[in-house]
Amino acid sequence: MLTTQPVTPEACKPVLEAALLAANAPLEMAQLRRIFDPDPGVEVIRAALAALQQDWQGRGVELARTASGWRFRTRPAMQPWLERLKDEKPPRYSRAVMETLAIIVWRQPVTRGDIEDIRGVSIFSGILKTLESRGWIDVVGHRETPGRPALFATTRRFLDDMGLKSLADLPDLPELERMIDLAGNEETPPHPDGDAPEKSA
Repeated sequence: MLTTQPVTPEACKPVLEAALLAANAPLEMAQLRRIFDPDPGVEVIRAALAALQQDWQGRGVELARTASGWRFRTRPAMQPWLERLKDEKPPRYSRAVMETLAIIVWRQPVTRGDIEDIRGVSIFSGILKTLESRGWIDVVGHRETPGRPALFATTRRFLDDMGLKSLADLPDLPELERMIDLAGNEETPPHPDGDAPEKSA
């Protein structure tokens, strides 16, 4: 049991480890610093986090930094075994959802019309609703054109769920698809044809 306030990285380490393991969401640096009184400072916390990352090397769980802060998570390589704990596998996202998300990820901010122009088909409304309800995309503004169409972009929740710190860390499409599959999230049932009928020229 700690009898004095931690002021060194080594002393802060067990406190941070306990806090991060108990947290149900990533913790930002400011939140981690508030745990201590007096505040040991950013550099001490960073050093303690780096030491924790080293301590957890080679285990099934790792300490990672995401867009919203620090958190413990299972390593992707563990997923095949963890999947066996689930009663049934969630359905995979349809190709239409994956393509729509990919366009938003790499071309953001984009309008529904932009996505339809790129894909060459009209988008079934449930596709955007699926991604919005999952918390992966949101309306970030409106384009100053007739009708002021909504502009969609990805959220911090998307980065957190993919284990990324920023959009600069995005992998290529096949790897992104694998990461989304590992997230194990259900989608709303797709349109019977995956998309609405093709747009006329």
